[in-house]
Amino acid sequence: MWQLYKPMKTAYRTHTCGELRSEHKEQTVTLCGWIQRIRELKGQNFVDLRDRYGITQLVFSPQYNEILYQQSKQWNRETVLQVTGKVTERTSKNLNIPTGEIEIIAEQVNVLNPAVLPPFLIENDTDGSEELRMQYRYLDIRRPELRDNLLLRHRFTQAVRNYMDSQGFVEIETPVLIKSTPEGARDFVVPSRMNKGQFYALPQSPQTFKQLLMVAGMDKYFQIVKCFRDEDLRADRQPEFTQIDCEMSFVSQEDVLQTFEGLTKYLFKTLKNIDLPDLPRMTYSDAMRYYGSDKPDTRFDMKFVELNEVTKGFGFSVFDNAELVVGICVKGAANFTRKQLDTLTNFVKKPQIGASGLVYARIENDGSVKSSVDKFYSPEQLLQWKAKFNAQEGDLLLILCGKTDKVRKQLSELRLEVAQQLGLRDKNTYSCLWVVDFPLLEWNEEDNRWYAMHHPFTSPKQEDIQFLGTDNAKVRANAYDLVINGVEIGGGSVRIHDKMLQAKMFEVLGLSKEEAEYKFGFLMDAFEYGAPPHAGCAFGLDRWVMLFAGADSIREVMAFPKNNMGRDTMIDAPSVIDESVMKELGISIKQ
Repeated sequence: MWQLYKPMKTAYRTHTCGELRSEHKEQTVTLCGWIQRIRELKGQNFVDLRDRYGITQLVFSPQYNEILYQQSKQWNRETVLQVTGKVTERTSKNLNIPTGEIEIIAEQVNVLNPAVLPPFLIENDTDGSEELRMQYRYLDIRRPELRDNLLLRHRFTQAVRNYMDSQGFVEIETPVLIKSTPEGARDFVVPSRMNKGQFYALPQSPQTFKQLLMVAGMDKYFQIVKCFRDEDLRADRQPEFTQIDCEMSFVSQEDVLQTFEGLTKYLFKTLKNIDLPDLPRMTYSDAMRYYGSDKPDTRFDMKFVELNEVTKGFGFSVFDNAELVVGICVKGAANFTRKQLDTLTNFVKKPQIGASGLVYARIENDGSVKSSVDKFYSPEQLLQWKAKFNAQEGDLLLILCGKTDKVRKQLSELRLEVAQQLGLRDKNTYSCLWVVDFPLLEWNEEDNRWYAMHHPFTSPKQEDIQFLGTDNAKVRANAYDLVINGVEIGGGSVRIHDKMLQAKMFEVLGLSKEEAEYKFGFLMDAFEYGAPPHAGCAFGLDRWVMLFAGADSIREVMAFPKNNMGRDTMIDAPSVIDESVMKELGISIKQ
């Protein structure tokens, strides 16, 4: 539990419910809080009173006050009390809580607000479904787990501000009502009453504004900022989320990585008391080749091993016809049962994974190899598999095949699933790295055009500019992502600061001069007035806090999140707007 500061004495209370200790014995105190639970034992009522700071046990006994004892039998959980009484030593101590050595003999009680019985238990081990808890979020926040997550979030944001201030960054707010320039996710749009038929957009990020701040000479900018994306949701996505947004002038990629590696180490030390080593760096091409993902989870090994030369041309048509045969070595897993292997086979065959099957091989205790395709390979040929993996007795080889890009993604999912089953994805273990040298562009078959992998303001690597427009697949971005435990925490890039190069980038992305002028003319104009070389990044604050809290979803570290359909079930939003408001905005909806 986070103790952020010493609470002040107020008109309602002298202490909090997490403050009293044995040294307070014989003092008369006043507490305020919610009833966590009531227990009747040996003719006395014991009431656990809870506030954000902790729990203190109250004693109501006919021995001390018959009237209060009878009243205490009528209260519901979550009733708000003000209680005055004397601090005494508990005969049955509870060393699991800080206040467990004392209790309060109630002498005076003021029921500040009675409560109806809540729809679920206000405890970590609650009986409430997520849907129900989202509907009554103000009750859910009373649970210690969620409360502590929000306090962690507070400490996290304070630590970010402390570090950024120490490095000379200036926190500057950028507009929330901006121009719609959809190049990535869909925008949320806001109608303008004073300019009927025209719309603002809510920012997906402050990208162009922070670049303009560099043109303005602000040198080092940051902002803890709300961003909005109208996209399909999942555990680490919400329609509105919070970024740590940063930009710097007169810097190289190395300067940026050093600065924000410093931030990463500072946050781990300040909030988790973990001393991180220097962060390793991995190129995008290596990440895809060895892990099948641009956000590899490196808490465990199981690097991909390519097997074309020892598996193709031996009469097994599934491998012979594949573009790539690739596998992982699972250490010590040769004892997996047939049922476990069938479960993994069914896993990779799921539609969302899309593999046609799974080949496996066990390294036996005598060093020989026993596989599920023995009839196609001699024992000597199977030993070549073992050598490729550098496998040892007791290891298990899992192998997939298919189109290169597709099979790597499938094997990546299998690798994570196996690691999850083996307990290798420990939430209290952290593995951080930088992924660098992303492709600048990616081809979209459906649209038959190139898209920016990060955004259209990312600079190509200097040595690859020559290929821009002629061999786009060769062009690498001067970009970088921070990955922790297989989660992309954030990333950024060196920006284009030359107007001609930016115009060329727009051209490659299929934007006409008119479109580019309409969407980004203000930025191009600014570049004519002396834009410095600049670079930056943005980190997902919600995702980072989620990792630190050991939570499974960013909803667990946000006070009032939306559900998987983008709805706030507590306030029932989004909702229909009154016709008169729609008319004033100049919007008509045809039924």
